[in-house]
Amino acid sequence: MSCPLLAPDLPQDAGEKLKKFLSKHPGVQVGGKSGAWRISGLPETLGPAVDELEKILGGPVLKEEDKQRIQYSRHTTSNGGAVMEGGATAGSTTGGNEEEDTCSICMDTFTNKKKIKCSHEFCEECLTQLVNSMGPICPLCKTVFGKMEGDQPDGTMSWIAHRHPLPGFPDCGSIVITYNIPSGTQMAKHPNPGQPHIGVIRAAYLPDNREGREVLQLLRRAFDQKLIFTVGTSRNTGGSDQVIWNDIEHKTYTYGGPLKFGYPDPGYLGRVREKLKAKGIE
Repeated sequence: MSCPLLAPDLPQDAGEKLKKFLSKHPGVQVGGKSGAWRISGLPETLGPAVDELEKILGGPVLKEEDKQRIQYSRHTTSNGGAVMEGGATAGSTTGGNEEEDTCSICMDTFTNKKKIKCSHEFCEECLTQLVNSMGPICPLCKTVFGKMEGDQPDGTMSWIAHRHPLPGFPDCGSIVITYNIPSGTQMAKHPNPGQPHIGVIRAAYLPDNREGREVLQLLRRAFDQKLIFTVGTSRNTGGSDQVIWNDIEHKTYTYGGPLKFGYPDPGYLGRVREKLKAKGIE
């Protein structure tokens, strides 16, 4: 979904403020066709992003009708829809096919219409910008339509089998994964391109059974696609410009349960498979 920004109301230092804002909201994009300022992203990301952007810039950045379209500052009905003016509910059927010739990203007439795997259609330029900012994920149904690649710095992933069982898996040994991401220089997609980042060595554990070995191979694919780590601020130390875990859950301790990122945790393997599936890895 895409909405025009109220560009005339932006302060002189808006460019720098927008740059900092976008580094915190990778799922949101600012730009658009013909140089017009637009904000684009998934509906669930646009509302909070607009709220923060208005606080940063000290004033409204969207027209009221556009705020309604993204369900901004609206309460929800019992069926999960957002209450709109006139009593209509977002997500309800209004009849007709008014938007069948309109790109749902730029909300304009299609230019070089492209259809993706899930059959949704977008402008070629809008689709390119979407992939660059969010990866190949349909903004309407979240289907992955291409190979996702992250911004993980170069490094290595290795693993070894041990005889020692993990809590909750008494009938098999364990797999110890070692990730080694050396210190280096941040790239274009990182918070501070050209500046150094601090590397890490991390260990993670899986049961050495059929499902554990399958998850290992899925994690290997995710590592090859640069999705396991990123560069940012450490939640543990507060230090910036560090290699940190991305959003794929790992068990970094053999014991202590979920609160300690360890075992036993009966649902862990299923959760990590679902997370990887959402990234097109299954």
